[in-house]
Amino acid sequence: MTQPSGSAKLTVEGREFDLPVYSASAGPKVIDIRSLYSKANVFTFDPGFTSTAACESAITFIDGERGQLQYRGYPIEQLAERSRFLEVCYLLLYNKLPNQQEFDDFRTSVTMHTMVHEQLINFYRGFRRDAHPMAIITGVVGALSAFYHDSTDISDPEQREIACIRMIAKLPTIAAMAYKYSIGQPYVYPRNDYRYAENFHYMCFSVPAGKYRSYEEVNRALDLIFLLHADHEQNASTSTVRLAGSSGANPFACIAAGIACLWGPAHGGANEACLRMLREIGSVDRIPEYIGRAKDRSDPFRLMGFGHRVYKNFDPRAHIMKKTADEVLDLVGSQNKPTLQVAKELERIALEDEYFQTRKLYPNVDFYSGIILDAVGFPTDMFTPIFALSRTVGWISQWKEMIADPIQKIGRPRQRYTGPVNLNYIPIEER
Repeated sequence: MTQPSGSAKLTVEGREFDLPVYSASAGPKVIDIRSLYSKANVFTFDPGFTSTAACESAITFIDGERGQLQYRGYPIEQLAERSRFLEVCYLLLYNKLPNQQEFDDFRTSVTMHTMVHEQLINFYRGFRRDAHPMAIITGVVGALSAFYHDSTDISDPEQREIACIRMIAKLPTIAAMAYKYSIGQPYVYPRNDYRYAENFHYMCFSVPAGKYRSYEEVNRALDLIFLLHADHEQNASTSTVRLAGSSGANPFACIAAGIACLWGPAHGGANEACLRMLREIGSVDRIPEYIGRAKDRSDPFRLMGFGHRVYKNFDPRAHIMKKTADEVLDLVGSQNKPTLQVAKELERIALEDEYFQTRKLYPNVDFYSGIILDAVGFPTDMFTPIFALSRTVGWISQWKEMIADPIQKIGRPRQRYTGPVNLNYIPIEER
């Protein structure tokens, strides 16, 4: 770490302690409490770690008050407009935008690793057909360490590099195979002549009996969804990956842990929940009823896809996604899809309603991504796998950064114990 920029004084039961304060290149300063327990015999108490910086990172910066998101210092708006997902992958992994030769080499490397070991097909067959794709993906990704022994030694930089490329390359194939398995269709192998997002769409929706048709608007929309979800600082799943990685676990196990965490409805399942809500509303004429319920504090109903835990302004990703959603809906003809009609009208009403404006309950990225994925033809249980596919590069970049961090230790949160103490054991026959 750099030299402290100042100090903070903490008084505990009459004793005063000086704690170093470090500045950040952007965002709040941090108070270093690493020595607090040894000096003062106290822990800090922060359920959810909402006020705790668990690491140093130079990957992603979020300013929730201003509605800003940056990857390696580049505003998300610029990347979304001018870049593609694989270029952003390079940026997150290597801390710079690639030149043409570097990008071509990186894209070729990813493309050459998109196939998965053929024996993994047998692994899929062990699941029930109605298994949630996230259950399958979590298991398959965790099992990759059994197939790729040459990239599990985390002390070897070359093996770490191979693992990073493999994870980015194989997740679309693994997710597409989970989808095909769930609907009883044959697996479709990746094609090296297709770009990343197009390849994923091809593996999901092409069939041997028919000719595959590619739509540039759909491919661009998917690529944009991948790009906007690539990383989002120290969220629950990213923190899970770092915590698992801090134990020295292999990268495939760490990413599987992140996928399992992402599956939670409060995290990666938000766009699924949003679409279920839109279907529950059912028709445009029922929107006022549900708006009223959302405003009623005694009603447990909540509008999903509005507001954000971090952003206290408009989610910058939602601004970008809204335009793409409009383009995709125009392509598929939203007038023939009641759910999409409900989404557009609900968006219009919420953006004009003072109740939502004053509370800054704007549509977030989950609202628009769910609409797009539904319009493209993905079932709701594929929404979170697509999120996992997108976020894999962020997880693996964070894992890679953590492995190289000299101050990183195995994660070991503490607790405020509130249970009984010093009980005497009573033999079972006397209870």
